Amino acid sequence: MRAALLGSTSIAAGRIWRQSAVAPLRTRSSARRLARPLYASPSTAGVSTETYSITNNTPMADNGNDGQPALTNEVEALRKQLASLQATLKQKEAELNLVYPYNKTYGKTSINVVVGREDGGKGLVGRTMRVGGWVKTGREAGAGAFAFLEVNDGSSPESIQCMVTKEAAEASGMALNKLTPTGTCVLIEGELAATPEGTKQAVELKATKIVHVGTSDAATYPIAKKKTSFEFLREKMHLRPRTNTISAVARIRNALAYATHKFFQENGFLYVHTPIVTASDCEGAGEMFQVTTLLGKAEKGEGVPVPVSDAAYQEAQAAVVSAGDAVKAAKAEAAEDKDNKELAAKVKPLVAALQAAKKQLEAAEESRSWVGGIKQLPNGAGPDYSQDFFGRRAYLTVSGQLQGEFYACALSNIYTFGPTFRAEYSFTARHLAEFWMIEPEMAFCDIHDDMQCAEDYVRFCCKYLLDTCRPDLEFINKMIDKTAIERLEQVVSTPFKRISYTEAIELLEKSVADGKKFEHAVSWGIDLATEHERHLTEDIFKQPVIVYNYPKDIKAFYMKLNDDQKTVAAMDVLVPKVGELVGGSQREDNFDVLQRRIKEGGMDLEAYEAYLDLRKYGSVPHSGFGLGFERLILFATGLDNIREVIPFPRWPGNAAC
Repeated sequence: MRAALLGSTSIAAGRIWRQSAVAPLRTRSSARRLARPLYASPSTAGVSTETYSITNNTPMADNGNDGQPALTNEVEALRKQLASLQATLKQKEAELNLVYPYNKTYGKTSINVVVGREDGGKGLVGRTMRVGGWVKTGREAGAGAFAFLEVNDGSSPESIQCMVTKEAAEASGMALNKLTPTGTCVLIEGELAATPEGTKQAVELKATKIVHVGTSDAATYPIAKKKTSFEFLREKMHLRPRTNTISAVARIRNALAYATHKFFQENGFLYVHTPIVTASDCEGAGEMFQVTTLLGKAEKGEGVPVPVSDAAYQEAQAAVVSAGDAVKAAKAEAAEDKDNKELAAKVKPLVAALQAAKKQLEAAEESRSWVGGIKQLPNGAGPDYSQDFFGRRAYLTVSGQLQGEFYACALSNIYTFGPTFRAEYSFTARHLAEFWMIEPEMAFCDIHDDMQCAEDYVRFCCKYLLDTCRPDLEFINKMIDKTAIERLEQVVSTPFKRISYTEAIELLEKSVADGKKFEHAVSWGIDLATEHERHLTEDIFKQPVIVYNYPKDIKAFYMKLNDDQKTVAAMDVLVPKVGELVGGSQREDNFDVLQRRIKEGGMDLEAYEAYLDLRKYGSVPHSGFGLGFERLILFATGLDNIREVIPFPRWPGNAAC
């Protein structure tokens, strides 16, 4: 029976899984090992492994892991062997074909394929190849006999030096001085040669042919060789990817995006695309971008009635009154002499005239209900959105959480990863109008599993960066933040500290008593400010911290109300340099409680009918969290402004490119 419970180990397609046909109760840690690839997360040594019973969610006794450490060690050894083989295979495949599949027309070899090797490219010396990219720096030497070009194609922080002789340039119909300006695009064919000992790079390309040149006007090219301010680069957003820092951030962002999908895909999650246009406000904040076609129609004058002047409107009103009086008089006269058919016949045309006058008045009133080309509701209730594209108010989403919950309550574990929008009129270094969010939602998941998932995900991403983006991180460590690599290594190696909100407040109050000055006062019930969060992570614990069980009044309506009726099962992951990185909670699964919280928030119940239905039809305990992708990049790089970690930042007054 025990063998059946433990299952067997299998290796397929590079993934190591432990299989089991039976799903008994397990500790959280062992259940995690049995339900996902064993290499999916960094070590969680020191983290609680309590389990909770199905019926009352109370801790159950830990019965040990029944000899699993030996199996875990065996899997770890196999994992290392597999990683070594994969690395060797990757290098040999690169040597076999230096050109990526979709660069074959021009035969371009990625610079990273050369300089990114462990030997710096020495193993490729003597090979003929083509490298292309943009000139970072160029200079003529030997009295104009040759030129040195530092060429970078964005695949690596490292450039490759190309030596071009005057003869090679002229044979291709190009003068040397046309190759050297910064920003020039070149595709150069040549032989890879070793450089003298002690030089910066191990290899250089000795050009034999210039295949392509895209000239650059050195007099007007805005990206100087010297260091340029980030503020200036934001004005040249189309060219800033050519700079060292922005290109390094782009590669780090790419790696973190890949790591995100890798983590969730290898841990049993489905990727769900939630809508960008929505009619609901998930956060209840009201700071949303509205989506409408009414303004466009107004500008074009589509369907807008001819304006009616005040005088014409008053005339239409008077005509109705006059026609009405005429009908009344005619009916009264006919009533007095019921045998007079001529009097009765006079009423009919007068009624027709009254109806016509009323139609004219209705048309005038319809015209006057249009303001600025947009139809308005009566009594100043605002625009009539039944005339809009979606037939109701619609917005750019602030979160995919609500729609994510719909799918989690059918497919169990899902995640979203996409753009979100907030119309917050803020110019701070921490806010963007458009940003990306990772939002997993998990059925049969409580706040403890939610915290563990958030921690595992962040640590996985940090480890993936250290494993795959070392050259970029070394550049960041040298030029931006000398503690960047150390910070990532600490996250990977150390389990996160967990404290309740009440404990956090007590620690902050103690710091105040010891002389610490905060801009925002500390007391139970406040929403922790960034200065409080950073003090906890940077000064008190010197590591990431998860704070949980927040006061209900400072958290969203959908968070699970705790038994004390004062706090909710919410959690925030706080990290050095940034503060809050992750915000999540167990979701309220009690219909009556959720309905009451929506009403208390002053929100329209009808707008959340579908959300409430999840609690009416098969309610399930579920949890989730949201992580701002740009904040994760800020944490990894140590950059000060969030506008540097997204390709095309949007903030009030700026939507360039």
